Amino acid sequence: MPGFFSKLVSPWYPPVAIGLEKGSASVVHLERVRGGDCAIRRAATFSLSETLISPGFDNQNIERPSQLASVLNELVATAGLIRQKRWSVSLPAATTRTLVLTIETPAQSGSELQEILTWKMERGFGVPLDELSITQDQLQKDSQGRARYLSIGVRKTVLAEYENLFSQMGWRVGLILPRHVGEAQWLVRSNGNSGDSLLLSSSLDGFTAIIFRDKYPLILRSVSCAVSECEDELYRLLMFYRDRRTTDQPENTLGLSRLMVVGDGLSPQRASEIVNETTGGDLRPLHAADLGLNLPSRDLSFDVLAAPAGLATLSL
Repeated sequence: MPGFFSKLVSPWYPPVAIGLEKGSASVVHLERVRGGDCAIRRAATFSLSETLISPGFDNQNIERPSQLASVLNELVATAGLIRQKRWSVSLPAATTRTLVLTIETPAQSGSELQEILTWKMERGFGVPLDELSITQDQLQKDSQGRARYLSIGVRKTVLAEYENLFSQMGWRVGLILPRHVGEAQWLVRSNGNSGDSLLLSSSLDGFTAIIFRDKYPLILRSVSCAVSECEDELYRLLMFYRDRRTTDQPENTLGLSRLMVVGDGLSPQRASEIVNETTGGDLRPLHAADLGLNLPSRDLSFDVLAAPAGLATLSL
């Protein structure tokens, strides 16, 4: 299993997944086809009442679990998956916080390393760690040889809302991760060149940007802002990347070589214009087919299916 997903995902899961967002839910069943690409066997998307899921790190997310369960049962029945009990699930990005932690000075012992990581996570997550469920994985060292870790945190009370919902439905959900982790899998699994890759995963509440190098996150930023502010925030991020690239690896002339834009907070065309203007590139946003996913119908939106489908690929 490639890249930083190797330790986040160790058990085997079936190639089916649910994607939850404010205002929508989707289900997808993937299969591998000739050439290593993925194809959709079954899929469905439902629009939800805006009040059924209220994504947030600190607030209650599900006010009416019985009503949401009813809708999800109808969703999977529509896709012909009503008998399926084992799932992976992508949650709205706002329910979690994701950090890339850099250890500036090598720890002298395992206990010292844990103290450093604990201190950094407490600052980054902004809440006591005993209130969180945390998934952590070690990343590649940076260009200066410093150790780095990926940490994903969700409040235990928020996670329990979703777990209780799935349990009441009779589902066994072995993998629950934020939306951008599922979406990022498309860049990770198809990265066959030496350039950097950029994922822009947006919503009406802001965006998450992940820049990958060698299948590992180099830069990760989650920005909460109005849609009207997204462009300015993206400019700032890209300026930071450009300056860092010049400092860390001046010999790397490729820079950004791939761009994936999903969500409704940033238009793909405008995002690519900003990226090209800032980095001097000539990139176009990648489509599902470019990333190895065959969509059978234009009625199926890659924006909606990218996250759950990305999690489903982890079993293929």
